[in-house]
Amino acid sequence: MSTITRAQDKVELFGGYSYFRASIREGQNNPCLDNCPIQTFPTSQVNLNGWQFSTQYKFLPFFGGVADFNGTYGKLHNASTREHTYLLGPQISLPTKFSPFAHVLFGFARESQDAFGVCPALTQAACQFSLGSDTSWASALGGGLDWDVAPFVALRVLQIDSIRTHLHGTSQNQPRVSAGIVFHF
Repeated sequence: MSTITRAQDKVELFGGYSYFRASIREGQNNPCLDNCPIQTFPTSQVNLNGWQFSTQYKFLPFFGGVADFNGTYGKLHNASTREHTYLLGPQISLPTKFSPFAHVLFGFARESQDAFGVCPALTQAACQFSLGSDTSWASALGGGLDWDVAPFVALRVLQIDSIRTHLHGTSQNQPRVSAGIVFHF
């Protein structure tokens, strides 16, 4: 596909695999000398795998608006953990056979954990428990590389984003890596 044809494309649709390294805050009861639980809130790093879908409308050959949707899933202490992001923002790109791009996206994130580790009151044993679900603002700063392999089809060789959220009362800065297929027309 020629650079001229790629530059005339107005719409891009991306779908693919997404890896997300989530910082999940959890509750933990620690025994104390007076036989009373002390709650702390450690953070665990969890590998989440899932999908990503985005669409871009190009206002200019090198500038467009992106809507990005992502769902990733995994386990924390044998309980299901899910994180979804819904983001919008501008993207710049170089419309060539190997097309690098960069974007800044804003929106919100939703994290959900199934209940785990029900702790009896006044226990001597330490136990961990889910903080449930939370929703917060989110932002992403990132970019990647698309490779045109056929007319109207490209491979997203790599997309890397730094996702900022503020879930369960603390800020997170989490990496997301994606790859997949892009249709442009």
